[in-house]
Amino acid sequence: MGKGWVIDLDGVVWLLDDPIPGSVEAINALLDAGEAVTFATNNSSLTQDEYRAKLSKFAIRAEGTTVVTSSMAAASLLKEGSSVYVVGASGIYPSLEERGIEARDSSEVDAVVVGWDREITYGKIARAARAIHNGAKFIATNLDPTYPTPQGLLPGAGSIVAAIATAGLAKPIVAGKPGQAMADLLVQMVGTPRFMVGDRIDTDGAFAASLGCDFAMVLSGVSTVDEIDEIVPAVIAADLGELVRNEIGTV
Repeated sequence: MGKGWVIDLDGVVWLLDDPIPGSVEAINALLDAGEAVTFATNNSSLTQDEYRAKLSKFAIRAEGTTVVTSSMAAASLLKEGSSVYVVGASGIYPSLEERGIEARDSSEVDAVVVGWDREITYGKIARAARAIHNGAKFIATNLDPTYPTPQGLLPGAGSIVAAIATAGLAKPIVAGKPGQAMADLLVQMVGTPRFMVGDRIDTDGAFAASLGCDFAMVLSGVSTVDEIDEIVPAVIAADLGELVRNEIGTV
């Protein structure tokens, strides 16, 4: 069994800009107990530094943690010097730039990277599809169909990927959870953890299997116990606060 905790963000730590009750105290309790904490998110809309700033805004000691995003995983699948067309938010671009990958507003590119894009348009779908028809590699940051908010579920990156996959007549390579690229990147950065804590069975649960660790399921986000089938969590808790309290005895 590995050491440390890998924790999802949306649906586990917060819902949009609202921290889930008990999550801040739980993370700080883990850090106080000397546990290694890594955040792994499929949400490609922010950069590592922006996620750390958001964590700090909620009084979580982000300097003691590692953040791994699906944007980083997507970039790891591309060669230095590649050109890409991006459908997604600004958080994707720095990960590409760090690897020497050029983003172009063109369908004549080596790859198409698709993430969560709240400004998606028909034109973006069409350009991405043309690039794929022209032979571009098709990479999805993730396939999460929905995104949890305090008001309920919104369309996630998977809904946008599905539109481009339909128009492009192709299946994407999935970079983020539960994709192998993100598992390899995370293990390279922090090693094999003890727990993968998440709210989605199909992504976080399957990602735990990719990492070779236990899946700790919390019920504060998307999946419910009624959906448990082939992937069986090692631990189930109402939220992160309850999970940490049960595992280390204090929050």
